[in-house]
Amino acid sequence: MKTADKGQTLAARRWRNFKKNRKGFYSLVIFSLMFGISLFAEVLSNDKPLLVQYQGEYYFPLLKAYPETVFGGDFETETDYQDPYILDKLTSNGNTVIFPPNPYDYTSINLNIGKPVPSPPSQDNILGTDDRGRDVFARLLYGFRLSVLFGFALTLTGTLVGIIAGAVQGYFGGKTDLIFQRFIEIWSSMPELYLLIIFFSIFHPSTLLLLFLFSLFGWMGLADYVRAEFLKGRNMEYVKAAKALGVGNLTIMYRHLLPNGMTPVITFLPFRMSGAILSLAALDFLGLGVPPPTPSLGELLNQGKANIEAWWLSLTTFIVLVGTLILLIFIGEALREAFDPRRQ
Repeated sequence: MKTADKGQTLAARRWRNFKKNRKGFYSLVIFSLMFGISLFAEVLSNDKPLLVQYQGEYYFPLLKAYPETVFGGDFETETDYQDPYILDKLTSNGNTVIFPPNPYDYTSINLNIGKPVPSPPSQDNILGTDDRGRDVFARLLYGFRLSVLFGFALTLTGTLVGIIAGAVQGYFGGKTDLIFQRFIEIWSSMPELYLLIIFFSIFHPSTLLLLFLFSLFGWMGLADYVRAEFLKGRNMEYVKAAKALGVGNLTIMYRHLLPNGMTPVITFLPFRMSGAILSLAALDFLGLGVPPPTPSLGELLNQGKANIEAWWLSLTTFIVLVGTLILLIFIGEALREAFDPRRQ
């Protein structure tokens, strides 16, 4: 049997083992659906219409900004589609306007609540509003998407750096491994939280800055596992044979050692992603994360702490955050069982 056929057979066997774990498989389906829905957040929750039919012309405000004068207004600024005057123009004389199912963006403030904010769930705001009158459902939807994308990005960068660092350490060994290990010991002892505070006091806080700072420390745990796999594999007979045939080091590392060292990398991916999401939520809760008015699960939890009587803030955010972490943990456990050599 060819090597490619063997690889496909092994992959198919692992997929079957993963599907046998119903808890992990259904967690993957649910998480994929949640994330897929969140990718269309602008279509599901927005204060701009999906479609406007005005005086026989069709307009798409989600794709293009239109000045108020286009719809019979008085100003050249972008149209406020929640303005009663503009709404009357768009809905009278045979004109049509179609809003998303939830007509609020994560920055939209409901000015017609008629109650103190944060206000409880109502027909207009199905999950209530926060302490500024913004729709909680919209902020949860956008915040969930941001958290997952941040988790994906941080997991990807940390995994790439961890694989490269661990592979170099394990394959070359000797002084290279010794120097790298001393560097990791020094670097891991750096106070990460203090460095975040220092950097945020120097630079303007942003999601990219947060991703960069987390990436500086997020690779070390994975590098240890990859290093161990390469240390074990570099003395195998097939590696020695490849060296004797004149195969380059990079080719040996990529084609022969890396596939065998990917098992711990893949099985730890969901756990690393859940850790990234939790870290972002924790920093946002402390006020050290993404800058306002960026939607954030941690910021909503902080509002729930400050407004203990507003149960809808804490409860809904807790369900979304903890539910996401539980799904990722179940997926990780299923992957670990699927890649277990004793089950192949």
